[in-house]
Amino acid sequence: MKTQTSGPSFLRLRIVGLIGNVMEWYDFAVYGYFASIIGKQFFPSEDPVVSLIASFGAFAAGFLVRPLGGIIFGRIGDLVGRQRAMLLSVMAMAIPTVTMGLLPTYATVGILAPVLLVLLRLVQGLSVGGEYTSSLVFLVENAPKGRRAFSAVWGAWGATAGTLLGSGVGFITAYLLLPEQLETWGWRVPFLLGGAVALIGFWLRRGLHTEAPVGQSKTPALDIFTKHKFAVLRVALLNLGYGVGFYTIFVYAVSFLEQVSGLSAERALRNNSFAMIVMLILMPLSAKLADRLGRKVVLGIGFTLLAVAAIPLFYLMGQGIRWVTIGCEIGLALPLAIVSGAIAATNVELMPREIRCTGLAFSYNFSVGIFGGITPMVVTWLTAYLKNPSAPGYWVAAAAAVSGLTLFFLVKETKDQPLGD
Repeated sequence: MKTQTSGPSFLRLRIVGLIGNVMEWYDFAVYGYFASIIGKQFFPSEDPVVSLIASFGAFAAGFLVRPLGGIIFGRIGDLVGRQRAMLLSVMAMAIPTVTMGLLPTYATVGILAPVLLVLLRLVQGLSVGGEYTSSLVFLVENAPKGRRAFSAVWGAWGATAGTLLGSGVGFITAYLLLPEQLETWGWRVPFLLGGAVALIGFWLRRGLHTEAPVGQSKTPALDIFTKHKFAVLRVALLNLGYGVGFYTIFVYAVSFLEQVSGLSAERALRNNSFAMIVMLILMPLSAKLADRLGRKVVLGIGFTLLAVAAIPLFYLMGQGIRWVTIGCEIGLALPLAIVSGAIAATNVELMPREIRCTGLAFSYNFSVGIFGGITPMVVTWLTAYLKNPSAPGYWVAAAAAVSGLTLFFLVKETKDQPLGD
């Protein structure tokens, strides 16, 4: 296979790989950050915790169909081409995102409002099921020699940048508007702005011409459950800690800071943005270390730190002390950045060539989609039930421990392994 090595070409490949992820995670981040308002508008209840849990339930619905979306778009990527899968997935996210900003609320159309909201989340979940993993395969297969981790990290970087963009837009919206304006119409603005990102992504991807797909299986959706089921299970377990950690630290944490720590929505979003900037700076550095030292060393350090630090840092963050909360959130972002820099390339390298798009899409989305998607709802309930600010840390630490054990016992070093072997 021809490798993309020229500077401008490689730069464009990275931009194309990350732009769709910016869009995908922008929307998911915006929804998470305005979950409490969306809960009031679409799932009204006398108990605000019930509304929030219902809102995160709709958030989770989009994740529950991600494995199915992974099979659909992964099959397109294996049989038709990586570019086609990425082009279709970005449009499948853009249309529901803009539509969500125009939805009538429960007060206007009653039960139809939450039904329409959940349906749009399902369409978005199908889209995300194929977008992220297709872009990772695309980036790794076109990476220069010895730089697969540094190439793949830009897909994950785009996802984090999209989350940061959502956080930033949410912060600016909350800063400029009064609380009453934010609840009545202001929360819609970030969803409508998402359409601009989608148009840029579609334009960039439409003009790109790359190699034909390398998938060799004619039945990739069947083969991932038969011939390659161990590879699928291994990648799913390896991504558990990353998925749970990411959606606890960067999606749920905003609601945690508001309801448990007592911070304003504006300050909670600001803290979240600072932590994400730190993560974006560290991710490429971690990827370079993974290319130099190997995937297992970097992933082992990241998962260990995440498992050890999650419980005490959430406890401290729950005390509501201004500078302590932001320090704790940055402290949680650090091990996640270390993991993120190495895991993107590892995911692709662990998946056999003939079912790479379909296998990675299903395994990643089963792990991150199911467990990551239900995480905000689970930790909201867990924190309310235990009445303990450390509660989210228990969930994160357990998931990180599972991934760490998987790495130690089931994963071999893939840094110098040829793709497809």
